Amino acid sequence: MPFITIDVLRDDINRETKKELIRKISEVVTTVLNKDPHLTHIMINEIEDDNWGYAGEQVSVLKEQGFSTAPKK
Repeated sequence: MPFITIDVLRDDINRETKKELIRKISEVVTTVLNKDPHLTHIMINEIEDDNWGYAGEQVSVLKEQGFSTAPKK
């Protein structure tokens, strides 16, 4: 029984994106591991910017300095 945990920044994901992420990851697990999708569990943890560190700094501080976690266009 696969149990998959995904950590994301809270501001970077919405309900539709979560729905698509869960669907596509389930498809991959079904295809690659040959697992029944009814036995695959996916948990998405939304982390506040203050609780995520990158390059020695909080993401909230990095964003204040112009760092962006938005998708590149």
